Amino acid sequence: MHAESLPAGKAAALKAFEGMAAEPGVPKPDPILVVDNVVRRFGGLTAVNVNHVEIQRGSITALIGPNGAGKTTFFNQLTGFDTADEGQWTFNGQAMNGVSAYKVARKGMVRTFQLTKALSKLTVIENMRLGAQAQKGENFFRGLIPGLWRGQEDEITLQAEDLLQRFKLDAKRDDFAGSLSGGQRKLLEMARALMGNPELVMLDEPMAGVNPALTQSLLGHVKNLRELGMTVLFVEHDMDMVRDISDWVIVMAQGEVIAEGPPDSVMSDERVVDAYLGAHHDAPLSAEEEERQLHEAEAELDKESTE
Repeated sequence: MHAESLPAGKAAALKAFEGMAAEPGVPKPDPILVVDNVVRRFGGLTAVNVNHVEIQRGSITALIGPNGAGKTTFFNQLTGFDTADEGQWTFNGQAMNGVSAYKVARKGMVRTFQLTKALSKLTVIENMRLGAQAQKGENFFRGLIPGLWRGQEDEITLQAEDLLQRFKLDAKRDDFAGSLSGGQRKLLEMARALMGNPELVMLDEPMAGVNPALTQSLLGHVKNLRELGMTVLFVEHDMDMVRDISDWVIVMAQGEVIAEGPPDSVMSDERVVDAYLGAHHDAPLSAEEEERQLHEAEAELDKESTE
């Protein structure tokens, strides 16, 4: 696809990465998130050990890796849902280590979860209203005087209805969130995250459990976040989806970042292939190795026949 036919956000992101070295920790021209020496241990297990990572502003970056690589744990550190043992990170130049999750969200860095967190016994529109920031009615004393917050709530409701229409959930406006399908709950969680007008949206496996009919819709919404000026960092296992929507890919294995680069080059990186499938999984056997394995198999069969 020629650059002139690309959406503006995609073209700008690709230009930012143009000529960049494909190596772990490579500096970005305008990072919105910078991570240094973040370590998280659980007993004797080091789940996360990330030396340096930068997330380019206005881009869609995929965080991939095999199960147990530490991707969600890393997300939890950055968003205040868990506490790192070591390290520091900044968002828009502000230190974020030790900041609680709700304050992280207020600063413009929001996330969704692999298992959706929709409040099942509230309606869809009520879930949406909860995502808005700095609501006057959340103060106990102001909450007793509707005139102080009613106007703001009407504005919040209009914003929520606009997002529900964009995500094709407007027909479910007054349904309980618990009645939605898995894919619809993913859409609701993403829409609710946008109620806070974030700068960085972090999506933890946004396509997990989503039926094919809704997958394309979700993909379109993720791409649109970049066109609206937001930055996206997402965890995903579907490599076709990663190729389709990401501008840059970061690969984790055993808690560490082992590779970075454009999607196509990362997918063919030997370190990445080894992390997913095991080292030298596709190396052809030599004649000596084939002969040795054949003798071992025959010896094993002889042993079984004499027992």
